Amino acid sequence: MLTACRLLLTACCLLTVIAGGAQQAKEDAELKHKIAQMLMIGFRGMELKPDMPVYNDLKKLGIGGVILFDYDVPSKSAKRNISSPKQLKKLIADMQAAAPLKLLVAIDQEGGKVSRLKARYGFPPTVSAQYLGKMNNADTTAKYAAATAKTLSELGFNLNFAPAVDLNVNPNCPIIGKIERSFSADAEVVVQQAAIWLEEQQKQGVMGCIKHFPGHGSSAADTHLGIADVTNTWTAQELEPFRRLIVAGKVQVVMTSHVYNAKLDEDYPATMSKKIITGILREQLGFSGVVVTDDLAMSALVDHYDFDEILLKAIEAGADILCLSNNGKTYDDHISKKAVNIIFKAVKQGKITPERIEESYSRIMALKAGL
Repeated sequence: MLTACRLLLTACCLLTVIAGGAQQAKEDAELKHKIAQMLMIGFRGMELKPDMPVYNDLKKLGIGGVILFDYDVPSKSAKRNISSPKQLKKLIADMQAAAPLKLLVAIDQEGGKVSRLKARYGFPPTVSAQYLGKMNNADTTAKYAAATAKTLSELGFNLNFAPAVDLNVNPNCPIIGKIERSFSADAEVVVQQAAIWLEEQQKQGVMGCIKHFPGHGSSAADTHLGIADVTNTWTAQELEPFRRLIVAGKVQVVMTSHVYNAKLDEDYPATMSKKIITGILREQLGFSGVVVTDDLAMSALVDHYDFDEILLKAIEAGADILCLSNNGKTYDDHISKKAVNIIFKAVKQGKITPERIEESYSRIMALKAGL
């Protein structure tokens, strides 16, 4: 009798352990799913095939978004994701079909020199933000913005990383003013022009994204190539377009920049700065939407910080979506899995709280629900 009781007790304990292990495995899988939704990945391929790593990223890992390019920087080749309207539309449709949840499909289609959908691939011609700002005619801007939004919507894009609302403080800034990405040095013009872009995109079911917070227009350097220190050139006036558009309720997504400003944060560039993203963008400006990082492959970050630190600091700072373009110096087919594992481990070690992940996941799900 005693032996039978002991055996029964042992069996009950074993079942409890098994049940506890199953519950833990379920919780871990849910956590990894939420982390994967925070990733926006770049990849190589004009079509989606089951043997491609990105197919697994979509189908099993469950990444939340992808960003598409026409040019592959690591190989210096104009063969990446875009060759024609027909090809691109099928690629996007196949990715949406593979993803278990609605996928954010993003692109940088500002117009002018920052256009992934070029005329030589069969897409409509565009004009730059600077051109529109100088014209400063609402009907003209609406015409071009509507045309861009219609093209994006018909292809299947639901997120455009535009418009840029950087003030043209330094016309010789190599990545803003010099390539005509700013509407104007006048905040009033920038706000008017950007509002039209956001409205026209919204009409077509394409979300806009204002960038590059807290302002890149006064820099003398390109964050793609290295540190852009704006400590002595940036002023609070550069926040004005962000503030006014947020207050007007026109903004769902904001992209951070990698500029460094010792007066705002003496330790980290904006993308990795809690003082800037949480302190200024969320608390001072009252933004409650989704914060997406600029490409984390840029030299302003990767030349100075380890991959782990970039990811964790960006999350700690308040970023919701981590843009891993795979279009910097190197290309890694397994970057999604690596990122998920790094963040998952950090949560398990107590470096990031589960609540912080849940916060971003909830914002992302709300954004997708509105598509």
